Amino acid sequence: MSFKNITVAGSGVLGSQIAFQTAFHGYNVSVYDINDAALEKAKERLTILKDTYANYFKDEEKAAAALERFTFSSSLKEAVKDADLVIEAIPELEEIKINFYKELATFAPGKTVFASNSSTMVPSQFAKYTGRPEKFLALHFANEVWKNNTAEVMGHPGTDKQYEEQVIEFAKSIGMIPLHILKEQPGYILNSLLVPFLNAGQVLLAKGVADPETIDKTWMLATGAPLGPFAILDVVGLQTAYNIVATEAKQNPAAQPIADLLKKEYIDKGKMGRATGEGFYKYPNPAFLDPDFLKA
Repeated sequence: MSFKNITVAGSGVLGSQIAFQTAFHGYNVSVYDINDAALEKAKERLTILKDTYANYFKDEEKAAAALERFTFSSSLKEAVKDADLVIEAIPELEEIKINFYKELATFAPGKTVFASNSSTMVPSQFAKYTGRPEKFLALHFANEVWKNNTAEVMGHPGTDKQYEEQVIEFAKSIGMIPLHILKEQPGYILNSLLVPFLNAGQVLLAKGVADPETIDKTWMLATGAPLGPFAILDVVGLQTAYNIVATEAKQNPAAQPIADLLKKEYIDKGKMGRATGEGFYKYPNPAFLDPDFLKA
């Protein structure tokens, strides 16, 4: 089976990127979100992405054509009625995902393959709610998908291998480099490496060891890395970062001070990261891009 019609459920920062990457490579994309206000924000993000893709790929015509391949709906039934593949990119909260998959199972055609873009949760957590566990797996993208073009493909013990292969081929067809993960692993490969790194930075901040700029500067100077943990967190988005650490805090109380700090000092003040103009840094001219940032 070759996919033609793709539904992206969730139109936040990464969901919008996945949708545009898919449309940019010729697919019809139905964008689903919970209400019309969320969809209006999605349209704004996709319009901005048109310019991003036009500049990055030096192809204005192809980027403009991608915008013509979208449909939008706040009705899940309508959004998935012709879907060959649904890519779920909704908030990183287990209860929300469970309820989504229960609803999706009632509306999606029998042919539809389900793929989760969850950053930290594994497919077996949700497989029984999908109504088609053999057609359910993970397809995880990195932020700024047009250049960080990894696609981690990971099934659960009940996934039929043919659908893993179909999703791998789909990932290739939209310009991604598929990375086949052979065994379920929370965080996959990327976030198994990245999340502990970001957590380490947040622990230093929560303990009052140093401020975000000093922590980032230390990492950048000592390793030659282009970004430190807090610059990366601004790209990821502080709501996502908070959701991850708040979930961890349920099992590990030591994570609670980090969650409290993120909520009180950033989220409650509207500092959500790069997408809103301020997180740990202010945009569009964050301190870490200043030529003097790494100087004495």
